[in-house]
Amino acid sequence: MECSAERRSDLQLLILVFGLWSSDLEVLTKTKVQRPKTNMLEYAEPVTKLIDELKRLPSIGHKSAQRLAFHIMRTSDSDLDRLINAIREAKERIVLCSVCNNLTDVEPCRICASTARDHSVICVVEEPHSLVAVEKTRSFKGVYHVLHGSLSPIRHIGPNELHLANLLPRLKPENNEGVAVTEVILATNPTTEGEATANYISRLLKPLGLRVTRIAMGMPVGSDLEYVDEVTMDKALANRHEI
Repeated sequence: MECSAERRSDLQLLILVFGLWSSDLEVLTKTKVQRPKTNMLEYAEPVTKLIDELKRLPSIGHKSAQRLAFHIMRTSDSDLDRLINAIREAKERIVLCSVCNNLTDVEPCRICASTARDHSVICVVEEPHSLVAVEKTRSFKGVYHVLHGSLSPIRHIGPNELHLANLLPRLKPENNEGVAVTEVILATNPTTEGEATANYISRLLKPLGLRVTRIAMGMPVGSDLEYVDEVTMDKALANRHEI
């Protein structure tokens, strides 16, 4: 691309001042010369393999994988052995509870085996860490059912890929410590997939005459109305209650 008339006049002035030749002018008015690309520094093969494996972990990008890899290489042998043993022990000992599908090292899990829990109320969550989030409130005294995912046609996850098969049998008293289930709380995430999953389970359970509820969604505690998006505000208004 040729330069503008203004720039050409400036270059002509440079010729008068510095004695540049017309051939120099032609070079300056042309597009910038492409510099040859240099290859990026590559790590040793074992390091590259470690980074590639770490990148396969959820929410771990290339830079995060690099930091973790360098941290591991700087770690002492004793600390590294302790990490490896912890991973191996968790992989070997942790199984899914046959009742609620939660991660556990005993069968059934401690929540399902507890007589202090209210087995008439089942809270359905997507993942084990969602169960932990509910437990942290210390206000829910019922039991859980973990789906290990949510419906997502894009990711080819349908009802058969979720742990739903053992939910319906739990509703019978003979399969639930002799207690009849009176309510199922759907605590799936407030996402498109979570809403679809909650609606699907609701359609399965409603014909059975059970009370099926959905966790309330809306304004987070301590937030400012000014920064709340339209969807959250709409949910907050729809789930308002009398005080």
